[in-house]
Amino acid sequence: MKQRIITALILAPLVILGIFKLPLDAFIAAIAVITVIGFWEWTQFVEHKSRVTALVPAIAISGLSLLVIPFDATSLNAVLPAHYFVLALGGAWWVASSLLAITYPRSSASWQDSNILRHLFGVLTLLPFFWSVLLLRAESIDASPYHGAKLVLFVCLIVWAADSGAYFAGKSLGKRKMAPSVSPNKTIEGLIGGIIAAIFVAWVAAKGFGIEFSSAGAMIAITFVTVVISVLGDLVESMFKRVSGIKDSGNIIPGHGGILDRVDSLTAAFPVFALLYFIF
Repeated sequence: MKQRIITALILAPLVILGIFKLPLDAFIAAIAVITVIGFWEWTQFVEHKSRVTALVPAIAISGLSLLVIPFDATSLNAVLPAHYFVLALGGAWWVASSLLAITYPRSSASWQDSNILRHLFGVLTLLPFFWSVLLLRAESIDASPYHGAKLVLFVCLIVWAADSGAYFAGKSLGKRKMAPSVSPNKTIEGLIGGIIAAIFVAWVAAKGFGIEFSSAGAMIAITFVTVVISVLGDLVESMFKRVSGIKDSGNIIPGHGGILDRVDSLTAAFPVFALLYFIF
C-alpha cells in the first residue's frame, strides 16, 4: 500500500501536467503511446505463440483509423460523423461488455475460445478510449486552449472519486456483491458510495473549471452513467484477467501493475462521457 501511495503521488501531478501543458500534437503522441502499451498488455488475453504477432491486428486497425479519421485540431474540435461513430461504437461495447461481466462465468462460453473475439474486444476497449480523450482535449481549443484539458481532468476526477468512494463505502457498508465470480470485493453499497462521491466532485469541478452542461440535471445524469460504466469497466478487465489466469496486466507501474490495471475504469468512462457530452 505504501508503494502504491508513493507512486500515485508521483504520477498524479505528472498526468495533470501532461494534460494541461503538452501541445496537442505531443498530447496525441502521449495518448498513442499509452494505447499501444495497453494493446501490448492485452496480448496476454489472446492465445498466440508470439505476443509481438498478437499485437499486429490492433496496431493495424488503429493505424487505419488514423488514416481515415481526421485528427487535426480543427477536425477534432468540429466532432465529425466519423468521430461520433467511434464514440458510439465504444459506448455500445461497454454496455455489451458490462453485461458479459455481470453474467460471468455463464457468458464466457460465447467468447473465451475465440481468438478473433478476444482481439476485437481489445480494439473496442482501447481505440474508442484513444479517440475520446483526443476529442475532449481538442474541444474549443482555439477559443479556450485549456477548456479541453479541463474536460479531460474532469473525467479523471469523477472516476478517481468514484473509485475512492466505492472503496470506503464498500469497506464500511458493503454486503451485497455486484459480480462475485469476477471481483468478490465489489459491492452494490460501494457502487452507491462511488456514485455519490463522483456527483459531488463533478458538481465542484464543473463550477471550478467553468464547464457548462445544458442543465444541472444533465450534468448529474452524464456523471451517473459515466461512473456506473467506469465501475463495470473495471469488472470487465477483471473478467478477462480471470479467464486468462493473470493477476496484473503488467508491472510497468510500481505497486499498481500495468497500464490496463490503472486505466481500466478510464477506458470505459472516456468514450461514454464524450458521447453523452457532445450529444447533450
